[in-house]
Amino acid sequence: MASSRRQHRVVIVGAGFAGFNAARELSRLASATTEIVVINCTDYFLYVPLMPQLAGGLVGPDHIRVSLTRRLGKAKFVLGTVNHVNAHEKVVSWTGPERSAGKIGYDRLILTAGSVNKLLPIPGVTDYAHGFRTIAEAVYLRDHIIRQLELAVVATDPAERRSRCTFVVVGGGYTGTEVTAQCQLMTTRLAKTMSGLTGEQIRWMLLDTAPRLLPELDMRLSKTAERVLRRRGVEVVTGKSISKAGDGFVQLTTGEQVPTRSLIWCVGVRPDPLVDGLDLKTNRGRLVVDEFMVVPGAAGMYACGDCAAVPDLTRPGQVCGMTAQHAVRQGKRVAQNVAASLGVGQARPYKHHDEGFLVDLGGLAAAANPLSIPLSGPLANAVTRAYHLGAMSGNRLRVLTDWSLNAATSPEMTSLAVISEDAVPLDVNNPARPGCCGPIALPHPAASRV
Repeated sequence: MASSRRQHRVVIVGAGFAGFNAARELSRLASATTEIVVINCTDYFLYVPLMPQLAGGLVGPDHIRVSLTRRLGKAKFVLGTVNHVNAHEKVVSWTGPERSAGKIGYDRLILTAGSVNKLLPIPGVTDYAHGFRTIAEAVYLRDHIIRQLELAVVATDPAERRSRCTFVVVGGGYTGTEVTAQCQLMTTRLAKTMSGLTGEQIRWMLLDTAPRLLPELDMRLSKTAERVLRRRGVEVVTGKSISKAGDGFVQLTTGEQVPTRSLIWCVGVRPDPLVDGLDLKTNRGRLVVDEFMVVPGAAGMYACGDCAAVPDLTRPGQVCGMTAQHAVRQGKRVAQNVAASLGVGQARPYKHHDEGFLVDLGGLAAAANPLSIPLSGPLANAVTRAYHLGAMSGNRLRVLTDWSLNAATSPEMTSLAVISEDAVPLDVNNPARPGCCGPIALPHPAASRV
């Protein structure tokens, strides 16, 4: 006899750490009567923690992403960007490539829209800064840095050469520290292969308004990271930031003007703008949810990851941070809770246990505190890389091969020159912008200015 049970549809918006893990867990738990639909703007899951290594030329772009259609089991994948959620009618709308669009109804919705670059009201930042949230931004930044040194070699004006050899990173958290560490090593390797840069200082500056690097970490790890960077010649400037960005320069809050063609923006993230249009309660831009990740006032809606203010039950009154560690575990737990709402298992609140922090500082350097044990140097580096290999959802052998080859021989450092500056705007709501910190550093199809 055919089953008369009603089929349920669960729609998952986003396939970052939270959405990807929610889809995989729900695929494992859901019954045959549950349809799972994943909507994401790319057809891959990106392992974001290794993006600084991509920018530094140590891993390939294909090696830190995995196919959603291959990894999501019985879930249906839709390539598109969700632009509206009607919580009353339980309908999700999206736009896709080649002017496609669509709508789909749901019984349960898991919103894991993630985050975008955090913006500050500093003149010129949205016009002249490079962000670091997507794989396109990481590839573009790598190309931009290589191109700056190549153009510095042929520059006849000493001032232009100095500006092209100066790189300013704003934000001393995880991303800013790791990007600085990896890319500074890359420019050191590159400069040794360019005879025209012999004797030229490759200047890196890392700025943050906090009193120290990595303020969210144990003081010992912060000091380790700063010591490693300073030993390599990085100018670590704490308690200060920039007050203005212009055509070929940035101005610090001290009033000092630094000539540069490279402003790298790593000050943090903010929830995806999709949250703003939901007409639901938010907490500092993040969707308010309860400890089960249920959205109050929106029947059948759950949310987790960067776009949701999930209560931190280990710190009453606080919400969980916007980290991959939380997103992975929240994704799995929200899938279990959705399955419970459909009659499989029992719902449980999200309560986490801190597993420690890892900061890859390039080469054999790292800072880590797994299980609250502070480590540094080669041992911390080994722990960091072992963790990443274990946490990845695929391509472990490819990444391990990249690391092994890089240990035996220097990687070839060339520009791919496939992503234009206009394709990676810092402000997702305002894609139009002029050249970054001076003349464009990557050739456009219709123009090539030096």
